[in-house]
Amino acid sequence: METQRQRKIGGVIQKDIVDILQKAAIDGGLKGTLISVSKVSVTTDLSIAKVYVSIFPTDGASELLEGIKSNQPLIKHELAQRTRNQLRRVPELLFYLDDSLDYIDGIEKSLKGDENPIENRALLERRKKS
Repeated sequence: METQRQRKIGGVIQKDIVDILQKAAIDGGLKGTLISVSKVSVTTDLSIAKVYVSIFPTDGASELLEGIKSNQPLIKHELAQRTRNQLRRVPELLFYLDDSLDYIDGIEKSLKGDENPIENRALLERRKKS
């Protein structure tokens, strides 16, 4: 259960990191790439922030995430400059790829496609966990 302070700091970090990453993507020449931060969860001691990044289109998402991870000190410095009046210390940033949109898309495709367990009851036996 997150405290009110953790949620507030997570929201501040999320808002500023979105601006930083969008500006870096535009400056880097990634015109057709959409980068968004879907969630930021901060630990109770406010020392680590897990940043979940959603990248569209997803074909080059892992390489872009590695680039973000390699530039983590620069992102942290820029975040410190933006939040110097709000945060005493900027937490350590850990970036993760948020693939929840791909998961939802896979579920929708399976329901619309041939493997719809609602319409074809024979598929239910195959999908049962043993």
